[in-house]
Amino acid sequence: MGQRTDGAARLGAVDVQYLDDGGARAALVVSDRLVFAGPLEEHTVLVDQVAEYRPGRFYERELPALEQVLSHAAPLDLLIVDGYVDLDPAGSPGLGAHAAEAGLAPVVVGVAKTRFRTATHAVEVLRGRSARPLYVTASGMALETAAELVRTMAGEGRLPDALRRVDRLARGASPA
Repeated sequence: MGQRTDGAARLGAVDVQYLDDGGARAALVVSDRLVFAGPLEEHTVLVDQVAEYRPGRFYERELPALEQVLSHAAPLDLLIVDGYVDLDPAGSPGLGAHAAEAGLAPVVVGVAKTRFRTATHAVEVLRGRSARPLYVTASGMALETAAELVRTMAGEGRLPDALRRVDRLARGASPA
């Protein structure tokens, strides 16, 4: 069973899938438990057009889709994004930093599935039986606390259940 957060805390995980027609599907899973067990809400939105991918400017492509899906839910206290908060120890902003700057949540945790060469500050988190780590960064929360949150999220595999679910929703699975 997941530990409840105090009061009306709302925790969300988001993901975006890019579609062949130039649009995207953004998904959000919301919970009130630190381990993200038993989602309270699930939302998806279709975005007609997204910006072209530009190296170093990924947030321009992803952030508008995240803003759209988050507009369908009450404000969050913590947001988990698929990617990095900052791209290096000096704080070069990644998607998560741009999400925090846009006011999407006061605490943003980045969970990346692949290593970014300059993100040497990211905490590696091993989950399940996988030898492949997740790379955790954060804004508004101590990095080790964020890593522990990801380490203890519900699910037995490398990816926590909430991140696996939001990925499936972004790929077109029906909301619960």
